[in-house]
Amino acid sequence: MKFLNSASIFVLLILVTLASAKKSGDVTQLQIGVKYKPESCEIQAHKGDQVRVHYRGKLTDGTVFDSSFERGDPIEFELGSGQVIKGWDQGLLGMCVGEKRKLKIPAKLGYGDQGSPPTIPGGATLIFDTELVSVNGKPSSGEQPDDSDEL
Repeated sequence: MKFLNSASIFVLLILVTLASAKKSGDVTQLQIGVKYKPESCEIQAHKGDQVRVHYRGKLTDGTVFDSSFERGDPIEFELGSGQVIKGWDQGLLGMCVGEKRKLKIPAKLGYGDQGSPPTIPGGATLIFDTELVSVNGKPSSGEQPDDSDEL
């Protein structure tokens, strides 16, 4: 009887832990939601590309901790090279210029157990609204420099 009670308590603790993680919006795997995709997608982001990305980073409670949109200054980095958190290096692959994605990034692909004090607590799931501005200096598919048709 004592073993059964201990096992029941253990199962109950696991269920409570899972329920609280679900309630708080935490995720255990990277989740990618495409919010907008251009009709034409001639330029995609690949590993090694220099990309410019607008973003708004939030915690699961909705607190915004950083936003390039408000600054009017997208971040630029080499995709897949470890210059940003792993959730970005994975979540932006294959993205089209002009595409908008929502990334839900578990702590293990974000800032881990240590977080990024004081704004990001340890173990935090991160939510990013992203927009790919350019790949290797090309702002959008189909656009050409003004002098391209002068030959």
